[in-house]
Amino acid sequence: MLWIKAFHILTIITWFAALFYLPRLFVYHAMSKDEISIERFKIMERKLYRGIMMPSFAIAIFMGVWLSYERWDYYISLLWFQLKLVLVTILIAYHFYCGYLVRVFAEDKNTRSHTFYRWFNEFPVLLLVGIIILVVVKPFQ
Repeated sequence: MLWIKAFHILTIITWFAALFYLPRLFVYHAMSKDEISIERFKIMERKLYRGIMMPSFAIAIFMGVWLSYERWDYYISLLWFQLKLVLVTILIAYHFYCGYLVRVFAEDKNTRSHTFYRWFNEFPVLLLVGIIILVVVKPFQ
């Protein structure tokens, strides 16, 4: 189980790196005016989402389910674990909304400013802080 936990942590780190970087690309993409930059950001966003973000997301979730499977009855009875699952569910929704935004930018249909994406970029930090506190401190145990 320690190997599974290690790979779970590694893929979470990779997933969060992408979750932090993709919205930053959206900031720069929303600020771009020239066609060369716009096309470059489309490629970068697509490759980051499909090549790094989706695989790391899938493996992190798979490993997390695997870790909790053996003791599911125990874990699901704990409030900290239930709250963690809520935050992870919100994070998954954020992840797929990022994928939606990749398509919006690819189709040149973005209507939001770089300021929106600067704030949007901060949201996964709040989720990460909450998840780490719940997993490490285990309040409400």
